[in-house]
Amino acid sequence: MRKDLSPELLKALHEGLAIPAHPLALDENRKLDEKSQRALTRYYMASGAGGIAIGVHSTQFEIRDPGIKLFEPVLRMAAEEVEKAKLDRPFLKVAGICGPTEQALAETDVAVRLGYDVGLLSMGGLQGWTEEQILERTRAVAARIPVFGFYLQPSVGGRIFSFEFWKAFADIDGVVAIKMAPFNRYQTIDVVRAVCSSKRRDEIALYTGNDDNIVVDLLTTYRFNIDGQPVEKSIVGGLLGHWAVWTKKAVELLEEIKGVRATGSISTEWLTRNVQVTDTNAAFFDPAHGFAGCIPGIHEVLRRQGLLKGTWCLNPHEELSPGQAEEIDRMYRDYPHLNDDDFVKRHILEWMK
Repeated sequence: MRKDLSPELLKALHEGLAIPAHPLALDENRKLDEKSQRALTRYYMASGAGGIAIGVHSTQFEIRDPGIKLFEPVLRMAAEEVEKAKLDRPFLKVAGICGPTEQALAETDVAVRLGYDVGLLSMGGLQGWTEEQILERTRAVAARIPVFGFYLQPSVGGRIFSFEFWKAFADIDGVVAIKMAPFNRYQTIDVVRAVCSSKRRDEIALYTGNDDNIVVDLLTTYRFNIDGQPVEKSIVGGLLGHWAVWTKKAVELLEEIKGVRATGSISTEWLTRNVQVTDTNAAFFDPAHGFAGCIPGIHEVLRRQGLLKGTWCLNPHEELSPGQAEEIDRMYRDYPHLNDDDFVKRHILEWMK
């Protein structure tokens, strides 16, 4: 039987949360660095994030490999830190779930046992599956844990889905949110329109995972004619690898955007800020090299802040691309207002205890 979200968590989810995608902390031997792993969770909570997503792409899919087996340990550590913090506000624990149905259900059971609230269900790695098979897999997972849908861009293992798929997906009882990360405006619109066309549209919160368009995604009200009636839907928050770094500033950005949305008055300065955030994401996520350095780029920023010891990944071939470190230098030089280094410097010793 599925444990549904509490009214407090459901309300917070629909009001909009900043949810960083939690990285994996490794030492020079590519073994789990537990001290830094726990420090990252503490950093995200202290930054004011509304939750964390762990076991996701930024945590590295290789944590599931038989010779590594870090999926349960990293989920457990994060849950322990959240429990110890005893936060006086809603905080959503999101577990990444992937693989064929049997694997997805096994990961779901781990997440439920560890007290996770929602499963972020990846559709990656299922290229040979029909859309109906993927919907059946979703229904099976949603029977055990509330589901956060995930439209993953094809360049990092995702695939393109039809409008009809997303409408059927939205109709599944237990789907509480969808993260849109196709890095494509057409496909993002497909998801929003599909949700608006569903009878469950008011039960589903929309989140951006489009790291190339974060600010504009959060400022936009979508309006469609559904059965002769206008229906509006907004993207209320973000679940982002980009927000795994400079998280304090990301939380402040989302709160500022919420205030602007409430007034209905949006200046053109926001378009400039959108470009600044997207430019920093290009440095972190490395689209210049087909996103090859996206995880090491996140690690490099956290390394500079002292939260990680290095940029090591489980896959030794994943490393910073040529010129990527210099691009991150440029982000610090050109957009100093976007980093939270001072905040990290003030608190890092307490997080590293």
